[in-house]
Amino acid sequence: MPAKKTIPTNDREDIPLKKRLFLVVFGNTTKTGRRFDIILLWLILGSILAVMLESIPTIGPRNATFFFTIEIFFTVIFSLEYVIRVWVSPHRWKYIFSFWGLVDFLSVAPTYLYLLFPGYHYLLIIRSLRLLRVFRVAKLVRFVNEAQALGEGLKSSFYKISTFLFTVLITVVVMGTVMYVVEGPENEFTSIPQSIYWAIITITTVGYGDIVPQTVVGKFISSMVMIIGYAIIAVPTGIFTAAMVKAASHKKECEICRHSNDINARYCSGCGVEIK
Repeated sequence: MPAKKTIPTNDREDIPLKKRLFLVVFGNTTKTGRRFDIILLWLILGSILAVMLESIPTIGPRNATFFFTIEIFFTVIFSLEYVIRVWVSPHRWKYIFSFWGLVDFLSVAPTYLYLLFPGYHYLLIIRSLRLLRVFRVAKLVRFVNEAQALGEGLKSSFYKISTFLFTVLITVVVMGTVMYVVEGPENEFTSIPQSIYWAIITITTVGYGDIVPQTVVGKFISSMVMIIGYAIIAVPTGIFTAAMVKAASHKKECEICRHSNDINARYCSGCGVEIK
């Protein structure tokens, strides 16, 4: 007699509704959870595309009603998603004030602010907040597991990179001041801030060409700054790579949402479930 097939535990109907919804919206280990992620992914892409098309002068004003209706549709969908995530999360306040909780909130808040204050000219700034709908693009990162490793690498290397950037800032200020003294206003180095701007675009090897040194000494300094720029590019890359390797060796993955957590963490920082 053939063995009886069993239904996966995560998809069984006798599991309480709240727990089933938790496995769907936070987890990707079940077929329903994966389908939910795929549908949400396409909805996010569709909402971002609508925001971009609405900003085009030849398209947006002519189809204002259509784009407004589409935005209301997406706002309702993402609002329901946010409410469900808050409801099923084992630690609600932790989720609300987490990075993903804030992303989910900011993806719907601008539309509600616009609806609350639509007709006051002195509150036109509220309308500009609707542009923050493009912040939904950050929700896409939730579907890329590698993004967690990148985030941890940036977090652990923050102080080293900050110190490095501060050193770069000092360098461009000094170089800009020296070029102001060497070239002077007659060669378009009209002020120290203008000269610092030249130092920044030179040390980053961008070189717009709107300000060019004319003297021999100025050209020599410019060459030195460009050489320093090539060396500067490699430093933060090495710091970030070393931090990622170190972070990866001190993490453990949540079995529900696949979020990477600290090796000593008791609860997942992504969904709040206890890590065993």
